[in-house]
Amino acid sequence: MSKMGSIGQRLYRGDISYNFIARKKFWYALSAILLLISIGGLLFRGLNFGIEFTGGADYSIPNATCSVEQARSTSESLTGAQTIVTETGAGTIRVQTETLTPDQSEELAAVLSNSCGTSADQIKFQVVGPTWGAEISRKALQGLGVFLILVTLFMTIYFEWRMAVAAMVALAHDMIITVGIYSLTGLEVTPATVIGFLTILGYSLYDTVVVFDKVKENTRGITGQSILTYDEAANLAVNQTVVRSINTSIVALLPIVAIIIVGAYVLGAGTLLDLAVALGIGMVVGTYSSIFLATPVLAQLKSATPEMKSLATRVNARRSQVVKKAAESGVLNVEGLGLDAPSLDSKDVLMVSETAVIERNQPRRQPRSKRKKGS
Repeated sequence: MSKMGSIGQRLYRGDISYNFIARKKFWYALSAILLLISIGGLLFRGLNFGIEFTGGADYSIPNATCSVEQARSTSESLTGAQTIVTETGAGTIRVQTETLTPDQSEELAAVLSNSCGTSADQIKFQVVGPTWGAEISRKALQGLGVFLILVTLFMTIYFEWRMAVAAMVALAHDMIITVGIYSLTGLEVTPATVIGFLTILGYSLYDTVVVFDKVKENTRGITGQSILTYDEAANLAVNQTVVRSINTSIVALLPIVAIIIVGAYVLGAGTLLDLAVALGIGMVVGTYSSIFLATPVLAQLKSATPEMKSLATRVNARRSQVVKKAAESGVLNVEGLGLDAPSLDSKDVLMVSETAVIERNQPRRQPRSKRKKGS
């Protein structure tokens, strides 16, 4: 049995546990820092939109013998404007310019063919208007709006509105940080990137629903007992699903990393690479939010309800009673263990109770004077 499998089973049974919920302030602070950096990048640096959004002409020169600097110099001398030139792999150079007339486009293709040692008919070029990019943006926003409405309705009906709110907080967190990373690194935003952004919303939601489904299972009928608080039951759910979330993310990231490596060093930049980068960043951020953000937000919202406050009061009262009885009976040095009722969790109470029972049921030896000889 693998070590990871063993840890996963111990987490699922509750033998070991990491208190994600109790450390929610730390996770909130970390997320807040990441969000501020991302928003700052968007405000001060903006996004590097591709030609599909800004409009312009795109040239693909196969088997080019010229350098990137030579192609840039040739293009800028003809157009008189800044030109973006990249090498996309396999000897292909990509040249992006501002919008050109048909005559200017053909003239630039001829000049690039002479400069880069290839024939003009081998150069592929297309002219894209900015209205096409605006249409893509409008459709993407419409799709995002419909997606969020449907997701909110589903989460509210299947779970409850508090889970829907927590899931929306995690989705917004994932999108802002992912877009912020694109802004800070200067990665080009293309239609494939937009598709990747929308795809990671589904992945992030899937991971969050898996955790919430376990929370729902663990907290079903929770007000009918006085052993666990809602926070503890929710924290148990996160521990029970954390290994699954990490393993799922690793398995999903492996082919994406392969695509990024092959795309960057073999095939060159392209639609597949743009999509893979967006998916890779989004999956990492989505895994983080489903574990460290979504459930703590849910637990905070749920624990503020009157029924959960009443449950917490009963749980703490029961634990105080257990500690008091153990101390009074003298079978357990509670003060020596450093235990007090407010700081006890369900495992501490179980330990105190079991120790008290063992000590109480321990058979007492008769005095030496009453023992029978030879017995």
